[in-house]
Amino acid sequence: MTRSVDLSGVTVATILPFHDDFSIDWASYERVLAYCTRPKGIRAVFVNGHAGEGATLNDAERIEVIRRTRAFIGPDVPLLSGIIAWSTAEAVAQAQMAEAAGVDAAVLFPLPQFSGGAGTDPRYALDYVDSVLAATSLPLSIFQQPVASGYGFSSAILGELVARPRVIAVKEGSGDIGLYEDNLRRIKAVAPGCYMLPSNYHWLVAQVAIGADGILSGMASLIPDLLSDLWSAAEAGDLHTLRALNDQLYPIVRTIYGAPPLIEMHTRIKVALQHLGLIASAVPRRPLLPVPADVAARVGQTVDAAGLARLLSA
Repeated sequence: MTRSVDLSGVTVATILPFHDDFSIDWASYERVLAYCTRPKGIRAVFVNGHAGEGATLNDAERIEVIRRTRAFIGPDVPLLSGIIAWSTAEAVAQAQMAEAAGVDAAVLFPLPQFSGGAGTDPRYALDYVDSVLAATSLPLSIFQQPVASGYGFSSAILGELVARPRVIAVKEGSGDIGLYEDNLRRIKAVAPGCYMLPSNYHWLVAQVAIGADGILSGMASLIPDLLSDLWSAAEAGDLHTLRALNDQLYPIVRTIYGAPPLIEMHTRIKVALQHLGLIASAVPRRPLLPVPADVAARVGQTVDAAGLARLLSA
């Protein structure tokens, strides 16, 4: 029987702060949780994903992130955990550990090998997802990555995946607004109750205007209030407010995601959170590297211009 997991709202993908020696800074992480789960529009929490540098964590660290997050948010807030693996067997093991640690759903990242053409061959995606479903009782969310990268699935394959009873959501990051709408229509035709969760930061307003069931984003670690307001406006069909919020989002999004290299996007969020005094250090774990000083300065200027510091006392 599929567990009931309500993802209709904003799901925050949490960043994970480290000390300068690369150990996890739990005190800073608790401050981030307190900040980003405060707005009423934040309905769920997603850990151990890209924003949380889940690929750099060992099994014990992933479990501890889950346990500490659950203790903080309580039993009633949906908790999702990323499954970032190099093989199907490793993905199954991570999912089983996450289930035992108390998550409500797993977010299944495509395997690195899928970039070699698996995104258009249903055998690979279906075998992968079915293997994790068979080994756990967890509901799954599919992480749809940019199709241009080779990791993203075709609309036809997504349609087959969401037909599985325990596939409850798609974290939609196709990297193409036209493909987003194609995928939305295919998914809703096959599984109307499947949550469509846009995460393409560059055109988030366009995505929610076309149609969505919520938002899943690492940006919610930094601007939870703005994304909460954005979702409320989308639910209300308030285009005027959506546009006004987009004006506020635009400089933040372009600073965090717009300048290459994109690999630094979540480290830039850390820089912003450090600038706000929420975390002690913005250091990432390798292979990620600290952002250059000029980029860090630009992030700080954007944070100040956006008036994000006032949200800390709200």
